[in-house]
This record gives sequence, C-alpha cells and structure tokens, in this order.
Amino acid sequence: MNAAAPPSPYVRIGGEPAARALANRFYDLVEQDPAYAALRAIHPADMTAVRHGLTRFLCGWLGGPRDWFERGPCIMSLHRAFPITPALADQWATAMACAIAGMEDIDPAIGDAMAQALGHMARGMINFGLTTASPAAA
Repeated sequence: MNAAAPPSPYVRIGGEPAARALANRFYDLVEQDPAYAALRAIHPADMTAVRHGLTRFLCGWLGGPRDWFERGPCIMSLHRAFPITPALADQWATAMACAIAGMEDIDPAIGDAMAQALGHMARGMINFGLTTASPAAA
C-alpha cells in the first residue's frame, strides 16, 4: 500500500498568497523598523521587484512553482556583490523570523522550521567582516 505524499510546506502554509504575504510582511519590517536600517540601505528605493523576487523564491523553496529557480543565478550568486556582514545576515534572519511569527495562519512548527532554515541560509551568505584566526604560536 502506498501512502500519499504529505502536502508540501507550500501547500501547508497556503500557497502563493501566503508566500506573497510573508514577503510583503518581511519587507514592510525592513522598510519601517529602524532596527533593520543597514539591511534597508542595501536595497533599492523601490522595493517592488525585490518583494516579487522573494515571493517567487519562497514559492519554489517551499515546494511550489520553481520559476524563480529556473531563471538563472542562484541565491548565493545574486547576493555576492553585496558586503554581507554577520550583523547584516543577523538582521535579515531576525526580520524574517519576525515576519514568519506574525503570520497567524502558518503552523508554528512549519514557521519555526522555516525561520531556522532561512536564518541558516542568510548566515551562509556572509562574505565580509569575518576575521580569520591567526595560527597559534609554536
């Protein structure tokens, strides 16, 4: 007997409308909360395109339509041009965790898993401001 595959997180959170609401909630925080000023500063004045891009990324990442992933560069490549410090990555992760927590229709277990995975991804993009340990003196 074959059990049906469980619904994807995309389906479980409510599909594209929920992904769009999450992207908008995230960028509303980035635009309005002074705690995210450094993060806001690396974005264009008009955030329409980045809101759309995050929506499409989230859709595919959660198991929905993968058009964002099929269009070209990976998420890491797109962000390589920006000096992403540990503090900036933490701002992104914190804003996303707050945006997810504010989504009342997302199951808390899925929301927590999303916040953890997306935070890990944000911290994986750090490309500036890391100190390298010097070799221990002999």
